[in-house]
Amino acid sequence: MKLFLITLLATSLMSCTSPQQSDGKVKTISATEYKEHHEKIDNQEVMLVDVRTPAEFEAGHLEKTQHADFLSGEFEKEMQNWDKDKTYYLYCASGNRSGKAAKLMEEAGFKNVYNIGGYSDLKAAGLPIKE
Repeated sequence: MKLFLITLLATSLMSCTSPQQSDGKVKTISATEYKEHHEKIDNQEVMLVDVRTPAEFEAGHLEKTQHADFLSGEFEKEMQNWDKDKTYYLYCASGNRSGKAAKLMEEAGFKNVYNIGGYSDLKAAGLPIKE
């Protein structure tokens, strides 16, 4: 019983003093959630990024989107020039590449990065597109 109390006390003290750790998961929001907040794209503190290939991007993309092809190998170079204090919303065809890109950005020190999924879901949610 005494050992149990000491262990419980030590655990509670450590949990109060240790820094918060990220769980390593990329923040993901749905197309519908993003639609509710997309007016922020006009704000200089927010950037919408399409990480699909140039052909996918040319076939259609959301309005006010920066293109940065994740598969080209250039994405990592491009993101080095971006402001780490801005908020970034990333999308691709399905959410897979944008999730990987978001994780890469978080590992590089970007604080506010969101994977908003696939282009077809965003288009279906009624977001403004450019074809």
